[in-house]
Amino acid sequence: MNGGSSGAHLTREELARYARHLVLPEVGREGQERLKDARVLLVGAGGLGSPAALYLAAAGVGSLGIVDPDVVDVTNLQRQILHGTGGLGALKVDSARARLADINPHVRVGTGAVRLTSANALEIVAGYDVVVDGSDNFPTRYLVNDACVLTGRPNVYGSVYRWEGQLSVFAAADGPCYRCLFREPPPPGLIPNCAEAGVFGALPGVIGAAQAMETLKLLLGVGQPLVGRLQIFDALAYRWRELEIRRDPGCPVCGDEPTQTGLIDYEVFCGVEPEPAETEVVVGRVEPDEFAGVMAGDPCPFLLDVREPVEWQGMNLAHMGAVHVPMGQVPERVGEIPRDRPVVVYCHTGVRSLEVAKMLAEKGYEDVRNLEGGIVGVLG
Repeated sequence: MNGGSSGAHLTREELARYARHLVLPEVGREGQERLKDARVLLVGAGGLGSPAALYLAAAGVGSLGIVDPDVVDVTNLQRQILHGTGGLGALKVDSARARLADINPHVRVGTGAVRLTSANALEIVAGYDVVVDGSDNFPTRYLVNDACVLTGRPNVYGSVYRWEGQLSVFAAADGPCYRCLFREPPPPGLIPNCAEAGVFGALPGVIGAAQAMETLKLLLGVGQPLVGRLQIFDALAYRWRELEIRRDPGCPVCGDEPTQTGLIDYEVFCGVEPEPAETEVVVGRVEPDEFAGVMAGDPCPFLLDVREPVEWQGMNLAHMGAVHVPMGQVPERVGEIPRDRPVVVYCHTGVRSLEVAKMLAEKGYEDVRNLEGGIVGVLG
């Protein structure tokens, strides 16, 4: 990735900010300008993407792209350090953008609350120099790998499971790809996901930070990147071991005579059952500027707060009669929600409450509405 002089120039403030980099012979001013000129895509803003994004932004990578369709959930906060309690219910990409802007305002952060798919991956990946794979499922890992091979972009791979982490650089020039190591995915259900098996909170910090380090080395063209090597970290024993990986000439994607020259359906490839198509449920909405008027109506709507207890304790609308039922408890406590009054549901920003409103509509509630913008839109 060392391509000579960069077109980027450092400002006086940036020279001060990156002073500890500039004194390193392997970086210097030219290297720092190269980082400023670089573009890195992070697939996922979760456990691995969080530390990777923080360190890449702090290091001065000029453009960071983040794709993640999920919202911040309370169960994320044990390990996903990009996000905080105040961001519960917000899109992860929005939470990430705000945090990274505070870390380093000189970094351009482009985000997409979309899932990487076979339809968009090649176009997205081709716009970046390096891809950091922070995904947590096999279809996305194979998709990222194949898109990187087909576009010629290095894939800085990381994964975590319980107390073990893995790290490597795939799809680099003359190096192996993920398919050279794992030709086929494991049978569906053989390996539990993080929600089922758990993951030690600090472990993604170790692996994600190492992904950032490998990415920076690639961009600077220094050191010995983890091409052809798989690092395996046992956090319980605090022991690293390394496996050598060679490019497989018969690999269907990066081999000498590849049999797959485009992207495929990775859910089918990994044996993942597609989600059944559902009819979109449409519910009413209440804009922040009409909220007071709606609540003054006759009959007065039942105001339902579906945030987590810690959010309720921080601020709430109890003075307006709000009743607190956390989102996860709604199905078992639905009997506490009246059917003979309009129901207005709210959360922090309106994302979780929309899902609850749809759930209630599916259960036969005739007048249920979502508070757009959540409590933030009302109280600021």
